Amino acid sequence: MTESTRDVEKIYSTTDVVAKLRRLADALESETSFRIQIAGERIRVPARAQFSIEHERGSDEEEIEFQLKWTLDESPDTDGDKIV
Repeated sequence: MTESTRDVEKIYSTTDVVAKLRRLADALESETSFRIQIAGERIRVPARAQFSIEHERGSDEEEIEFQLKWTLDESPDTDGDKIV
């Protein structure tokens, strides 16, 4: 099996980001897995995903990243998915 990687950054309108964040917050609060569409691809995020916030500061810019991380395994949780 070959390993594939994907690294995409997509700029969304404020309205789209607000809607995605609201639905994401609801899914996190209810501790359920969900799906999110990013740059045309739907990704399933399991309820067991770990959430982190990163802050980076350079000489001429700052960045905040909200991250969800999980390991890929053969027995993902199967609770109700929410589309985000």
